[in-house]
Amino acid sequence: MSINITIPLRKLGNSSTEISALGLGCWQFSNGKGLVGKFWASLDQADIKQIVEMSLDGGINWFDTAEIYGKGQSEKALATALKSIGKEADDALIATKWWPIMRTASSITNTIDARKQALDGRPITLYQIHQPFSFSSVQKEMEAMAELHRNKKIKHIGVSNFNAEKMKEAANVLKGEGLSLASNQVKYSLLDRRIEKNGVLEAAKQLGITIIAYSPLEQGILSGKFHKNPELVKKIKGPRKHMSFFKPSGLAKTQELIDLLEEKAIKYGVSQTQIALNWLIHFHGDTVVAIPGASKPHHVQENIGTLTFKLTEEDLHEIDEVSKQVAIF
Repeated sequence: MSINITIPLRKLGNSSTEISALGLGCWQFSNGKGLVGKFWASLDQADIKQIVEMSLDGGINWFDTAEIYGKGQSEKALATALKSIGKEADDALIATKWWPIMRTASSITNTIDARKQALDGRPITLYQIHQPFSFSSVQKEMEAMAELHRNKKIKHIGVSNFNAEKMKEAANVLKGEGLSLASNQVKYSLLDRRIEKNGVLEAAKQLGITIIAYSPLEQGILSGKFHKNPELVKKIKGPRKHMSFFKPSGLAKTQELIDLLEEKAIKYGVSQTQIALNWLIHFHGDTVVAIPGASKPHHVQENIGTLTFKLTEEDLHEIDEVSKQVAIF
């Protein structure tokens, strides 16, 4: 199968590396392993290969995984899929993350070979600190990341879940090393817009840091399917069914936004999911990219279809106003 869709790319942070506005989140490749991996049901490797290959064919050129996703199972499954796809996957970019809880910064350099092994030796384009909580300072962590960069173990450096203060600190430390902070991966969607109020988004724009939005569809709530059929909530596997947005009160609160997304979906001849994702990757210019997951082929089609159109300024702002009435700030 050949890659046959050309999608406009954008810069990762201030670097020359170009990424698609959507990457593929690979948490769901965890094979049900570990506490974090149990959030999703296991997928067959054949299905994972199909999901990855369809993503590549659709113009998505990067994949976000992490050490904590199934204790390396997600990284291994992704690498296995890319290897089985062959040459068409040679240019696929990989972003992964170091897990800091109960560790010091020395673990960043001590465990990088394990990450490379899990990824079958594939290059790590973006290496991220998964959480801001460890036994070491931000400075020590960034110095360790800079060492990995000097030793050509990683290409770019990112963080995840860092507040504005810690993100700026990380950027300053790297600047002293002659490097730049490429990204901050945070929770962001039409229903969770806290980064717009807590300074993270503003600082990212000022410093040229890419925001990588995870949970961009709020675990599927923005698709509208749970509003149309609330009984589907009972069929959800894993703990996400207990999240507030899935409760009857949460569904009722967000109904106005879901109705608007449906209206725009009809207007553009696309899905509500694609409208929600399109808003996310265009409302703030090139600053925000997103990493929706995919556990079924039709999820991939939803993702790549998002990249084939752009909402008008009028529609972007109309969705913005209705979102503000129901989102978490």
